[in-house]
Amino acid sequence: MTTIYFVRHAHSIYTPDERERPLSEEGWQAAERVTEVLKNESIDVVIASPYKRAIQTVEGVAKHFQLPIELEEDVRERLLSLEPVQDFEQAITKVWENPLFHIEGGESNIIAQERGVSCIMRILEKYKGKNIVIGTHGNIMVLIMNYFDSKYDFLFWKGLQMPDIYKLTFTENQLVQVNQIWKEDFVKNV
Repeated sequence: MTTIYFVRHAHSIYTPDERERPLSEEGWQAAERVTEVLKNESIDVVIASPYKRAIQTVEGVAKHFQLPIELEEDVRERLLSLEPVQDFEQAITKVWENPLFHIEGGESNIIAQERGVSCIMRILEKYKGKNIVIGTHGNIMVLIMNYFDSKYDFLFWKGLQMPDIYKLTFTENQLVQVNQIWKEDFVKNV
């Protein structure tokens, strides 16, 4: 069995620079709670999107287990558009309604999913039998989960919290179980 703990990043301060957007004060507090939850697991590897907010959300876990954070470009958030969209809700709804649709310069669900799943397959092969934390983003995380089970869809994505933790258990590259391990009371106490 190989276990992946997908950690959706905590709340961040909005900046137009996606890669450098840092956690907010609320986000830092929630990241401490992520560490508290995951320090009870036996973590072998910590991987993160190169985006600052994803790294900051899992850095406490890496420190606790005395592990480096491996940056993985392909678990970065899906690119919705090269330019800021006028209506985010409308844009994100449209790409989920039609998996082949993309806004100019952006990734369709299919393209983003292929990128993310290909990365996860490489990780499953490289770290077979290990427990892996992956600091990532909501949309790409759900697109990856959706590849294995279609119930992880747009409505599931809309219900995610910041942060959120999902434990996915694999036999080889087959998903056998998913559990949300992020506890509601941790979020409410932020």
